Amino acid sequence: MSDCLFCKIRDGQIPATITYRDQAVVAFKDIGPKAPFHQLVIPTQHIASLAEAKSEHAALLGKLMLVASELASAAGYRERGFRVVMNAGPDAGQSVAHVHLHVLAGRALDWPPG
Repeated sequence: MSDCLFCKIRDGQIPATITYRDQAVVAFKDIGPKAPFHQLVIPTQHIASLAEAKSEHAALLGKLMLVASELASAAGYRERGFRVVMNAGPDAGQSVAHVHLHVLAGRALDWPPG
């Protein structure tokens, strides 16, 4: 999608600190971190929202979760813990219409959020 911020990051049109990339997934540091460790994990395929996902996206969505866990673990947060958040739609706080996970760690995270 030509006007999607995350598609532009995926394609290198907007700079980002990329921390992981393969054919299906890209991860990068959030520019407005809400925790000492805050990365975004996106599929390379444009899917606007979890609400738009189909059964054929199941493996891809699972891969996003595994990459999130690998990134947090590699940064030393496996034992202390980390949070993975996916917002779907504006009332949930989704501000970019491209499926993405927030991976947060490095401080105590309150519950419930927001």
